[in-house]
Amino acid sequence: MESLLCDEAWLASPVTPINHHSPKQCSLESYCGSFYTTKEDCEQALAMFLGKEISYMPQSNYVENLRLNNLTFARFRATQWLFRSRSRLNLSFGTAFHAASYLDRFISMNQCNGWEYWMVELLSIACLSVASKFNETCIPSLHEIQMEDLEHSFQSSTIQQMELTLLEAIGWRLSSTTAYSYVELLMWSTDSMKPYPHEEFITRVTELLLGAISDSRLLEFRPSVIAVSALWCILDDLLPSTSDPYLASVTRFFDQSQKDDLLSCHMIMEAQQVGSLQNLIANGHYYDCPSSPTTVLLKQPIDICDCRINFSFLKMHRPNINLNSSRKKRKREEE
Repeated sequence: MESLLCDEAWLASPVTPINHHSPKQCSLESYCGSFYTTKEDCEQALAMFLGKEISYMPQSNYVENLRLNNLTFARFRATQWLFRSRSRLNLSFGTAFHAASYLDRFISMNQCNGWEYWMVELLSIACLSVASKFNETCIPSLHEIQMEDLEHSFQSSTIQQMELTLLEAIGWRLSSTTAYSYVELLMWSTDSMKPYPHEEFITRVTELLLGAISDSRLLEFRPSVIAVSALWCILDDLLPSTSDPYLASVTRFFDQSQKDDLLSCHMIMEAQQVGSLQNLIANGHYYDCPSSPTTVLLKQPIDICDCRINFSFLKMHRPNINLNSSRKKRKREEE
């Protein structure tokens, strides 16, 4: 088991998932009282997330590579499938955001120019399966994951091999820092919104982040910038008088480039709210895709032997992860 240890900081945001069926059961304590007990704790954790988030982002020029390889539409459909599957399988939002992170990191490292849509579907299934194993206590089976909204189905052996390929490509670094990771950490600076129902505030922010993850224009922004932009948009809508104090308290952790990005990101996310999905489709940034299982026919299972799927065509730029240093550190702590 020691070989599975990796050089990764294990600080995950303990945001309690929104109860998908009874959102009114959420409370302020379930978000801020369960883990971070003081403002100083939140600031320390926020600094740690800010320090490591870049290492979990897709590689540079990712958006351009998506366009050149005609993958923008496929990626949008994949992220939409991830979030529909999250709801159908009753998984946490953190699981879906982690799966989307694995998807982007993998594609950005891949040098293959011959992507086909079944490859993206296979990768999406593997990402959701790995994220579920990492985050959930009740893990859906591979059959359950594939039950709806896919044009192809795959045998378990094929998916498991894709999972291993994915894990090796991302260096077994699964604790991704996503925009959703910041939701709880940024709550300490919004004391002035307490009169407003906290669970509704969290729901609105999460919905905006779900839209953001599928919008390819936002892929080049850091997760912290996207998270603050989402909170800014919701505060502008619900409690506009609190926006300026909130931004002042949060952006002191940002450098100037992040502050500049925050303005650009906020404009895009405002357009998401005002223009809605139809506007974004018209502008070419979003694409509609069927959500009903009755509109998609499952194909015959694609087996690695039948279709001669050779995973060696996935040539990756793997991150430089020093596993030995992590193992030695843990040994010293045990002694």
